[in-house]
Amino acid sequence: MTASGVAKAAGIWAGGLLLGLGLPHLSQLSSAPLTSLLSGTPLADYPFAIPFLKPSLTKVNATTAAAAAANATAPEPFVCDTAHSYTTELVSLDPLIIYIHNLITPDEIRSLLETAEPRFAPSRVAKYGRVTSTSDRTSVSAGLPRDDPAVQCVLGRARQFLGTMLRDGWDEMGAPQLVRYETGQHFNLHHDWFDVPQWSTKDDDLRKWNRVASFFAILEDDCTAGETYFPDAKPIVRKAPWGAGVWQGKRELVEAKVEEEKEKEEEQEQQSEEGAGGEKKAMQLTPPLWREHEEGGLAFRPVAGNAIFWVNLHTNGTGDMRTVHAGLPLGSGRKTAMNIWPRQYYEY
Repeated sequence: MTASGVAKAAGIWAGGLLLGLGLPHLSQLSSAPLTSLLSGTPLADYPFAIPFLKPSLTKVNATTAAAAAANATAPEPFVCDTAHSYTTELVSLDPLIIYIHNLITPDEIRSLLETAEPRFAPSRVAKYGRVTSTSDRTSVSAGLPRDDPAVQCVLGRARQFLGTMLRDGWDEMGAPQLVRYETGQHFNLHHDWFDVPQWSTKDDDLRKWNRVASFFAILEDDCTAGETYFPDAKPIVRKAPWGAGVWQGKRELVEAKVEEEKEKEEEQEQQSEEGAGGEKKAMQLTPPLWREHEEGGLAFRPVAGNAIFWVNLHTNGTGDMRTVHAGLPLGSGRKTAMNIWPRQYYEY
């Protein structure tokens, strides 16, 4: 072999050796900016494009995809709608009952239900100063933390509604509670105020309190029956001399599906007019928001977002027996509601 041939072979051998030693480090170049190699040079800040290093590129793409998926699934933080408005209607003056339309927004409902879901447990009642289970109440309940953003939002709105009923620096909003009814569940006649006022649980507070009022706000209404019934409530409007019933609350027009007649000819006619569905759409009235109960008093239908408000205590701090009420048995489905109980403290 000539000298030039030996030199050429040596050069090829040296080049192969360098390439073999450098390949393990090229993957690092694929993920490093060019500016890290050529400092001070105005180059675009992007990685080397090395097509044959596919494992490195796959790793980069997988990391980018994972980050994008994490951002896509991250829930948006709850934001309180401080400009939200609602409307009210007087229903009864004896005792005072006010119906509140649209007190809680759909976003607030979703957040409240999400917070409460893992907290539900069989409901209990307070009897003779003791908390106990009873067949009078067959629902499940969930206490909510007062520092939850959605809870603070709804409690703030309820506090504004109360106005001067609560004395700032003395009275306070109580901890809220969610209650859920499934098919057949109920809560027999009861009142929300305590027969024996409760001692404050704060170490330095030697005062007693009671529930001065109640908000009962519906969060889920996919159900039948399950009205909230006040047997002693008297509607504001009296019956007319000729026996006409009192106003039954607002009604709404909704689309409802009605089954067609079974006769083949009529079914074919309907299908030709409306398409192959065997159904037609008709306008009908929903049940009233509240009504006169067959045994007297008023019964309120559950409607998501709406609430009932009533005053529990007389001006002297004693409980108003006329506020006794019941959660009538649920026919089917599920009803979830939020109890808000403002606390009025007694003097020392």
